[in-house]
Amino acid sequence: MEIKQTYLQAIINDNGRHSEIDLGESLGLNEDETTKLISRLLDENKIEFAVNGACNYKPFKSKLK
Repeated sequence: MEIKQTYLQAIINDNGRHSEIDLGESLGLNEDETTKLISRLLDENKIEFAVNGACNYKPFKSKLK
């Protein structure tokens, strides 16, 4: 799913400046779609819950390689 990778890259590039919902909206996703996408990324261990500025998620360091 291309939007999943795009959203993950947005989290990485944003570096906590915007909330996870705002990032989704910037990609054309509504809140429900963003929440489902976050859930999938959490299940795949690509992101973790951690306060990172305005965003409550950050990528796992080992997944960035």
